[in-house]
Amino acid sequence: MPVAAFLQAVAEEAPKGPFALTPGVSFWTLVIFLILLFALAKTAWPAILKAVEERERSIQVQLDAAAKANAEAQRVLAVYQQQIAAAHEEAQAIVAAARQAGERLRGDLVGKGRAEQEELLVRARREIGLEKDKALTELRREAVELSIAAASKVIGRNVDNEADRRLVQEYLANLESSRS
Repeated sequence: MPVAAFLQAVAEEAPKGPFALTPGVSFWTLVIFLILLFALAKTAWPAILKAVEERERSIQVQLDAAAKANAEAQRVLAVYQQQIAAAHEEAQAIVAAARQAGERLRGDLVGKGRAEQEELLVRARREIGLEKDKALTELRREAVELSIAAASKVIGRNVDNEADRRLVQEYLANLESSRS
């Protein structure tokens, strides 16, 4: 019985106490462990496996849903980027159209300004001509008056009748026509 002697020797050398390892305690610990393992294998192990499998299926469903949501988000992002690109192009087209409209308006305004300027110049020339004619008429009248006054002094009598005035005006008109 070398095993019994060995166990006896180990038992004598082993410390005594609640945590001391003795052959009897080891044997019963092993027996209880095997009984518990068998009982758990029959009762708890299938439930644990079923819960783990359900959890695995649940996680797989969540992963599939997340992949589907990610694909949808990528599709929406692509659509959004296309819309942004289209909006950018549309904005550039609007800016170009506004620039062209501005250039046309500027050209119209410049043309209208030039036309108004020409109209003002024509009107000013006409007014200048009228004023010139008015001034010439006034100058003639003054010349007639001065001529009559000079003739009166030379002749020594008052020249005031209408026939004398007409005679002087005709003379001045002839002088003017011969100059031009």
